[in-house]
Amino acid sequence: MTDAGDRERVAGSEEDAESTGETRNQKLQRNIGELLQELRVAQAGVQILFGFLLAVVFTDRFRDASGLEKGLHLCAVLLTVAATALLTAPAAWHRVLFRAGRRDEILRVGNRFVLVGLGCLAAAITVTVALIAEVVYGLVAMVGVAVLALLLFGVLWGLIPYRMRQGQERD
Repeated sequence: MTDAGDRERVAGSEEDAESTGETRNQKLQRNIGELLQELRVAQAGVQILFGFLLAVVFTDRFRDASGLEKGLHLCAVLLTVAATALLTAPAAWHRVLFRAGRRDEILRVGNRFVLVGLGCLAAAITVTVALIAEVVYGLVAMVGVAVLALLLFGVLWGLIPYRMRQGQERD
């Protein structure tokens, strides 16, 4: 996303705000509230996944895991850590910067972080279910489950919103 694109979106937001009777500040505040609410939903998933991944390490079976399984587990943990950091950053920024009148920046940069954080969450979930498939059914199942999970996230979180956005831009 370019800065010019960001400026166009902000300008569009001003026009939208005028049509809804909101001031620019009210629109920004509402958008931040919506962003933070969306983060609450995503963070719950990250916390549950992270708890599961942490608990696995302390099982007897994990000690006997292969190098591939331990590597997949560590990869899932690191992706979950990245998702946690990226998805909680906008809430921390809001707390630190909201009185400084930096709502535009919080929204612009926060939106990017949330998108990357959701990508990390999708990757962490994919690696986790691939690890489970590998432990239970073997390498072929691991690859199949990973491909299916990536397709599911790609279609639901990427392709469908992209097409909806294109359709809206044509209207």
